[in-house]
Amino acid sequence: MKRNKTQQAGSVILEALISILIFSIGILALVGMQATAINNVADTKYRSTAGFLANQIVGTVWATRLNTINANASNVMIANPDPTFACNPCDSANGNTYTQAWATSGVAAELPNGTASIAISGAAVTVTVSWLPPTAASGATPHRHDVSTFID
Repeated sequence: MKRNKTQQAGSVILEALISILIFSIGILALVGMQATAINNVADTKYRSTAGFLANQIVGTVWATRLNTINANASNVMIANPDPTFACNPCDSANGNTYTQAWATSGVAAELPNGTASIAISGAAVTVTVSWLPPTAASGATPHRHDVSTFID
């Protein structure tokens, strides 16, 4: 039994088109995964920058703490954070010279739509750094990095 050639005419072309379609879907999936990976790397960069900036100002607060003598406890030295570091929001008009420089040349310069605040309550210092990624939708909640520590 011989098959008629007219029954198989065009089957090679059809198989080639289907294989091209499958290959194209695979390539599109790879391009989509690459775009997601790039967004995740950018977000990770912003998170690490926010952590670095928060630790930087905590180190400055620690290095410039105020030392006082506690007369009630046999002249023991007490170190407290300088209350002039407190600012909400930290910008060129709030806080002291350290926080103003940190907020303008650090937070605002290195993070997209970056803002920061510093709260001081006794020996407790809380630093909050917020930013809004450039790819975020309008009205999206900003990302936030909080650091709390005791300086004494």
